[in-house]
Amino acid sequence: MVLGQNSVTLNPDLTTNNTDPHARPAPRLIVDLPAIQDNYRTLQSMASNSSVAVGAVVKANAYGLGAMEVLSALARAGCRTFYVAHTSEGEEARRALAGFDADIFVFNGFWPVEIPALRAANLFPVINDLAQVESLRLLAPDLPFGLHIDTGMARLGLGDAETEKLLARPQILDGLAPRQIMSHLACADDPEASLNTLQRRRFQRVREQFPHIPASLSNSAGIMLGAQYHFDVLRPGLALFGGCPIPGQENPFKPTVRIEAPILQIRDIKPGDPIGYGSLFTATEHMQTATVAAGYADGLMIACGNRGFGRIGQVRTPILGRVSMDLISVDVSAVRGQVSPGDPVSFLGQDLETLARNAQTISYELLVRLGLRFHRVYLPARS
Repeated sequence: MVLGQNSVTLNPDLTTNNTDPHARPAPRLIVDLPAIQDNYRTLQSMASNSSVAVGAVVKANAYGLGAMEVLSALARAGCRTFYVAHTSEGEEARRALAGFDADIFVFNGFWPVEIPALRAANLFPVINDLAQVESLRLLAPDLPFGLHIDTGMARLGLGDAETEKLLARPQILDGLAPRQIMSHLACADDPEASLNTLQRRRFQRVREQFPHIPASLSNSAGIMLGAQYHFDVLRPGLALFGGCPIPGQENPFKPTVRIEAPILQIRDIKPGDPIGYGSLFTATEHMQTATVAAGYADGLMIACGNRGFGRIGQVRTPILGRVSMDLISVDVSAVRGQVSPGDPVSFLGQDLETLARNAQTISYELLVRLGLRFHRVYLPARS
């Protein structure tokens, strides 16, 4: 997850084409930290009341955008509750949050071998079954933790039988230090799904048994289902990074990331000319194409071939043929004579959801696949 030396925080003029012959012909990943902070504040405004806290799911290197930079920006915006998948991610999160008093929950359970690491980084494991509760009681009863209730996803968390056992014997948690009870909505991106209501009701039963423990149910899409899903702590992930949680609804969140990849070569193509591996595109007319320095090694999936697009300014440049490991061909006929090698073609940004849909995937996958060889540029977070 550590980005190394290929990242920089600055505020360049990102609208100026790079025609310097001495500049590196390498793609940049531009992460807008102020936009992430604005999205966090938008989520705060959506909370059912001022007592509802807004946390942040920052697993998978903050959805591919860079944990060290993103977590610090969110903390400056007021976030004090973070969620990761692995203890190693939690350790990096704690380093990113140096100087901030923040809770960090680790979704993947309580494992005795990790007790020293959990204590050293002040991390809270999320317990997923009653055997882990007893292990915690035996080995580290003072260690704060979260408790995951499976209300209908059949993935992690206490299943039906264990949940009923807990409700019948709530003293199972006596003498321990629970900091949160949580569950995860399976179909929140479909507001009409009946499972949403069922999961909320199941979770409400547990909440009523433990009213003194903060409760968290809603992911990004769940937040948009309304106040009855909010409970005490919201757990957005995708929304923070500009994704649209519910397909087909207006997206209230700002784009936060875009690729700017330089043009390496411009070519004039005639009818009948094939492009790329497998000749998956053949020109039917005279056109001008640009070969761009980005590919599936950078996270622009093969599935984007003949389906996705970039932009030069606001002009769409369709991807032609198969995406290669390091190269993409795009149609620049609409800006013929206006671009040169070194000029950038941008991807993602405002087109994140459309590009994901065209590639028959989801925006989450596009984000977490963003490659580490990008020269990463972070627009400075607000204090």
